[in-house]
Amino acid sequence: MDVLMEFSTNFPFFCILITIAGGVVCSVLRPTAAYRLNLAIATICFVMSGLLLYTMYIEPRQITFMMGHFSAPWGNEIRFGPFEALMATVFSLVVILSSLAEKPQIFNKIHQSKTNLFYLMMCLLLASTYALVYTNDLFTAYVFIEINTLCSCGFVAAKNSRKAIAATIKYLIMSLLGSGLFLISISLLYILTGHLLMPNVQESVETMLSTSGYSLPLTIIVGLMAVSMAIKSALYPFHNWVPVAYNRAFNLSNALSSGLVLKGYIILLIKIFYRVLGLEIVKELEILNILLLFGLLSMVLASIDATRETNIKKMLACSSVAQVGYVYVAIGIGTPLSFAAAAYLIIGHSMAKSMLYTACEGLMQSSDNTKFITLIKGSALRNPFAGLAFTLGGLSMIGFPLLAGFFGKYLLVLAAIEGSPFLWVILLALIASTVLNAMYFLRCIVIIYTKGPTPETTYTAPKSFKLSMTLFIVANLALGLGYSVVYQLIEQGLLLL
Repeated sequence: MDVLMEFSTNFPFFCILITIAGGVVCSVLRPTAAYRLNLAIATICFVMSGLLLYTMYIEPRQITFMMGHFSAPWGNEIRFGPFEALMATVFSLVVILSSLAEKPQIFNKIHQSKTNLFYLMMCLLLASTYALVYTNDLFTAYVFIEINTLCSCGFVAAKNSRKAIAATIKYLIMSLLGSGLFLISISLLYILTGHLLMPNVQESVETMLSTSGYSLPLTIIVGLMAVSMAIKSALYPFHNWVPVAYNRAFNLSNALSSGLVLKGYIILLIKIFYRVLGLEIVKELEILNILLLFGLLSMVLASIDATRETNIKKMLACSSVAQVGYVYVAIGIGTPLSFAAAAYLIIGHSMAKSMLYTACEGLMQSSDNTKFITLIKGSALRNPFAGLAFTLGGLSMIGFPLLAGFFGKYLLVLAAIEGSPFLWVILLALIASTVLNAMYFLRCIVIIYTKGPTPETTYTAPKSFKLSMTLFIVANLALGLGYSVVYQLIEQGLLLL
């Protein structure tokens, strides 16, 4: 055990290294070989992240890993504990199960000469997500934010149609706006502190705030950071690109974008609040109230948009925006319990929404590939695995007891009662959003289980799809039933941050 605990400290670095190297190899392989290599890499990273998580569960600790044997700024550092290990494990699992389910879709809809490049982007996306989770340096975070952006935009453009390209451009413009604001914020922070390493920046910020005159520039910097991550993670009202982009992209792309991309930015923001600024300083600068406001708007208004949608992919996209709002409301409350609620919501939404998108593909394919909700009638009867997975994911988003969505909302309520002066506003928004969630998800569930006309084409779900849906269902149930263990790991991880 001691040998494993010692060696596991190398796993975060190995995960980043082999995903980048694997992406390079994927670019020159045949499509089938690139798919297998991508799946193997994600599986290896899942095993390593899981082993690291196990050692952190046995002995919670925070470890700084210096790369290159040079201290900053010449070298680079990653830092990790139970929180980071848990997030890396969940993200690895999302990639494995989504890839397993959507293999036929990629091979059938992307030109053979471009398929290996798609898997290159998948490797780089996973590498950049790991880096955002593990990094201890602000500029390194910016570099991998850009890699993340390019990969996620490439996913939308993969269909190679005029509408997909137009959606990609819209996505890219909004995403680059967020990246630019983040670069400006870390540049200003570097001017003030002379550091980019997170612990060093925090020491300088604390010193500056002990003297007068620095509150305004720090408020501007924190505001720019918060807005940049809000744009990148599609918080209302910066969300208009999401329904358009998700409608044009493959469901595999949507599963990864919703499950990894949007969540990676929020995790980085949580780390910045904890390790760069400190919660007390962030509270003093009153940025959290703004995030709380926009989170509440996102919860309700995006849910209203979802009820109006007739396109199932756009409906799920609006639902993703609403769920991002839940996370930002938790962050906006600004207590240790609320940040734990935010982390649990991130995990629950990442697993459930990725399952919903992959299940959605199975429902669409069994209904002549239609996107319209009224035309997928009876699809769950033709594809029971997709129907069950979609039903479970929808119930989790609504907040059905014993599922991850329920415990996420439960923690959010507890956090609001404990530490928010806007308790009743939060509760009313939560009730309204939950009712709206029930309206559009239950409508879909009823439709997919209602007998309809026989499709023109016969669809048989591949074995890989059935296996993926089964594992997704098991993982989501385990996340809800194992709530206490997951919450314990989150709580320990945030304390060590």
